[in-house]
Amino acid sequence: MKYEGPDQAYDALAYVYDEFMDNIPYTEWCDILDKMIKTYGVSRPIDRDGSTGLFDPLKYDDIEGSAQRELSEQEILDSEKNLVVDLGCGTGTLTNLMYKKGYDMIGIDSSESMLDVAQKKRDDKEYDILYINQDMRDLDLYSTVGTIFSVCDSINYLLRESEVQRTFGLIEKFLYPGGLFMFDFNTVYKYENVLASNTIAENRENCAFIWDNYYDEELRLNEYDLSIFIEQSEPDVFKRYVETHYQKGYTLEQMREFLEQAGLNVILVKDSDTREDPTDESQRIFIVARKEG
Repeated sequence: MKYEGPDQAYDALAYVYDEFMDNIPYTEWCDILDKMIKTYGVSRPIDRDGSTGLFDPLKYDDIEGSAQRELSEQEILDSEKNLVVDLGCGTGTLTNLMYKKGYDMIGIDSSESMLDVAQKKRDDKEYDILYINQDMRDLDLYSTVGTIFSVCDSINYLLRESEVQRTFGLIEKFLYPGGLFMFDFNTVYKYENVLASNTIAENRENCAFIWDNYYDEELRLNEYDLSIFIEQSEPDVFKRYVETHYQKGYTLEQMREFLEQAGLNVILVKDSDTREDPTDESQRIFIVARKEG
């Protein structure tokens, strides 16, 4: 089994992704992230009708000298801790929902096609969201941020332990003290017992896909070959696209160790589906970690 890395996926899937993912509970995820931030983090939503949440030097024209500089620095720090990053943001559905909650959002994804869809959504709604085309393994932000989250098993696209360690280290580097890193990941149990060597097919009005899954238990490497059929401008004419995606299975113990090595403290672990403590049969696990300070 060979692989080429996460940046090879989603070229064709991006443009029908939202149709195939219409069962994803994005609104519920948004509410959970919002609750975790307000309970454990430093970022705070803003009132877009009354405040931008960002530093505005015009407000302080009547303050002179060192007092003005000190206040400006504090405003800048406050704006940094209120920044929230959606790492592996895809087509921006969750990014938009978090923006509606009042957070200053940055969306990051390695797929230009996914970001193309996300930016069109943003522009249609006239949201003030910054999107960056970047691989999470080379995360490079212009400031610290108060919150970083990554959902829908984006972390599983990191196929080597060293890549997870590097990514978590960069996340810690760019987190504001007290900031949160929240993410979910598919478990080894899901790859071995649920996806396994199965074939999944779904049909929509204007598109369809066939998903052929293969799992290597020794390498803990999951491969799924996607055949995507998208209707063209001529009715009843479909074009076939083929993509191959790779993901790696990790255990909760490994994730705890990676976070600890990065200097992030785990403060909450839940089964993503049941919201209870994870079990040996959990398929997806949600973790909240914090940078202390």
